[in-house]
Amino acid sequence: MVWIEILAVVVIWLSFWSLIPRDEWWFRGADFPRLQILVLGIIAFILLLGWDSPWDIWREIIFIGLIAALAYQLKMVLPYTFIWKKQVKQVRKEQLDASKQISILVSNVLTPNKKYDALIAQINEYQPDVVLTLETDEVWQKQLEVIEPNYPYRVPVPLDNLYGMHLYSRLKLSDTEVKFILSDEIPSIHTTVTLDSGNQVQLYCLHPKPPSPTEAKDSKLRDAELLIVGDQIKDLDESCIVMGDLNDVAWSRTTRLFQRISGLLDPRVGRHYVNTFHADYPLLRWSLDHVFHSTDFALVEMKRLEHIGSDHFPIYVVLQTGRIFEQVQQELEQTEEDEGKAQEAIQEGIEKAEKEEKIVTDAIAQDYKS
Repeated sequence: MVWIEILAVVVIWLSFWSLIPRDEWWFRGADFPRLQILVLGIIAFILLLGWDSPWDIWREIIFIGLIAALAYQLKMVLPYTFIWKKQVKQVRKEQLDASKQISILVSNVLTPNKKYDALIAQINEYQPDVVLTLETDEVWQKQLEVIEPNYPYRVPVPLDNLYGMHLYSRLKLSDTEVKFILSDEIPSIHTTVTLDSGNQVQLYCLHPKPPSPTEAKDSKLRDAELLIVGDQIKDLDESCIVMGDLNDVAWSRTTRLFQRISGLLDPRVGRHYVNTFHADYPLLRWSLDHVFHSTDFALVEMKRLEHIGSDHFPIYVVLQTGRIFEQVQQELEQTEEDEGKAQEAIQEGIEKAEKEEKIVTDAIAQDYKS
């Protein structure tokens, strides 16, 4: 039954591999499957206990290491279950005020996906105030024209590089900017939405590039983009929502640092996972699509929607603003060390972006000379 010990060692290795403070994708990738690693660890734990053989020193070391690994994985994932204290309050029935609410649908559509009607049907069913689509190109833009009569405010950024995005809003948008924070290939939308009550909310729509063998060799650009936005938000005394496919999980060190830097809250904490990727593989799912918000918002509704043919599930979130919520909800405590880490990550991302831009410029110049 050596395979039981091998399984336990793999769980131990993956658990502590993710603690190594490196940015390369083969390190950061261990952040994603924590639930899967936890399940494998529990299986290994039960099998080790039930294994009818003498306990030698090697088995005891593995057992102790496995307990430590399980404790660490539980620490990371338990906050996203009902047994944890809720980070965001639920709006009580008597507090509901539709004029102060904003309903949001976020969907990474997967550019080659042709099931346009599936997403359109969900938009028609839920009638969200704001729709953010990711990976949308000219073809998707054309197909989504049918919803435009209900969404007079639109920010189209069609791209065929898997980083196009479109923002549709029933509510008035103002001061809208499309920014390319660190890369000319990766857009983000920054705008102000006015609720029916007159309250204004700053919206940030993001889709940074993930660390992976086919996208970015490390997470520096992704981490820096998220933290640059978080650094901007911390100085604002305004209602704020950050949403999109962040290509990072809620429990990663970068996302948690972003929350502490920005002061934004996560409505999933104390409730449940909203695992949006991969839609086609039930045993390999984690949360890549996010909606974070300032402390003056509380939660009305949050759910993952049905499969639309993409590798991501859409998510639907309804929030309500009110000073009463700001008085009873607290942002995560930020330390001086957090500020230093954030600024270091931002600087590393800027330097990497400048280096990549120089490489591209030099290559173009070389082609021109040839």
